[in-house]
Amino acid sequence: MQTNLYQLYNRKLNGLTVFRALLEDVLIQRLQKLLRACEESDAETLTCTYGAFTSALFEKNVNFSEALLELVLADENRFLLSAARKEVCPPAICDAAKRELDFFTELAGLSAKAIKTILPEEIAAFLPDWETTALDFYTAYTKHIADAPKKGYGIFAKYHAFSFGDNGLQPVQHPDPQSLSQLSGYEREVGIVMRNTEALLAGIPASNLLLYGDAGTGKSSTIKAVANALQEEGLRLIEVKKNQLFRLPSLLEQLAENPLKFIIFIDDLSFAGNDEHFAALKATLEGSVTACAKNTVIYATSNRRHLVKETMEERSGDDIHLNDTLQELMSLSARFGMTITFQKPDKDGYLAIVKHLAKEYNLKMPEEELCTKAEGFAIRQNGRSPRTAKHFVETQLAKL
Repeated sequence: MQTNLYQLYNRKLNGLTVFRALLEDVLIQRLQKLLRACEESDAETLTCTYGAFTSALFEKNVNFSEALLELVLADENRFLLSAARKEVCPPAICDAAKRELDFFTELAGLSAKAIKTILPEEIAAFLPDWETTALDFYTAYTKHIADAPKKGYGIFAKYHAFSFGDNGLQPVQHPDPQSLSQLSGYEREVGIVMRNTEALLAGIPASNLLLYGDAGTGKSSTIKAVANALQEEGLRLIEVKKNQLFRLPSLLEQLAENPLKFIIFIDDLSFAGNDEHFAALKATLEGSVTACAKNTVIYATSNRRHLVKETMEERSGDDIHLNDTLQELMSLSARFGMTITFQKPDKDGYLAIVKHLAKEYNLKMPEEELCTKAEGFAIRQNGRSPRTAKHFVETQLAKL
């Protein structure tokens, strides 16, 4: 490989327009230093930059072609967003994207052996090689765009669960692996959530849901299990804390044109009567200038049917229009399209859940002994519930 080709590669990298954000990645930055060292043919500098680049590469992949493709596919840019949203992209941007993708196809063939020919043999023999694969970046990127409605793009292609806080959306590195098969005794309730979510994915109007009921009955687990089951169909889960509810309109605006579908998950929701976040959620559900996007639903869980803590003092207070005040407090839950009630199981229902989970977790124990121990565990704990059943099975597996 001629030395001036390294210079050409570096100049093309510096001239990136559509994929310019790639220049901020450590791997590309170290690649550029390596290419400059190849131009200068200084053995000491080249050895140092070779080692630094290879170290960064091996953090991602031993195959440079695949690592570069992963960076390109993860990049969010005007060309990608226009195509994913089915907008008309200006010809100048389309042409630039095609040229840059063709350049990446060529760059992906950069081999360690070609660079090591510049170095003394004893140094070249010491340095590790990296792998390369013949890839067509334009074809791969075209498929990436076509798959965007189900696989997403950017951060949404790599993760399916997120938290929303002061720093915006943050991916959940290790989401709860809750599965539908672990949910027993609440098939009707889970089925409603599942069908509503499938309607969202199909582009049919879906309802915002309030999952209300006793603690430990599987409200949150149901939402997480549904999200896990449908992630390959283009569903993403975003958990929003109560103190971030005032930022919901900006989040909905951010998601509105994304081809994926989203569940906004608000866990353990309740308010004091004068809570400022009460009005924020109420306006978002219905009444705000910013409409809830067609690709988004809000699923909330609560132990309170009307969501607002209400005291007898408030009922008998000095408010002149007391009935209006009480209606205001109860109006929030009414703005959810549907309320699904999760009740604690009776003894037979509880033991049925225990038996199901024992089978699911492969817990070997005679049924009579299992039921006796499970009932005793429930008495010592917080009563019968799916959560108690799961904790019991886990303690038996751990032989506690």
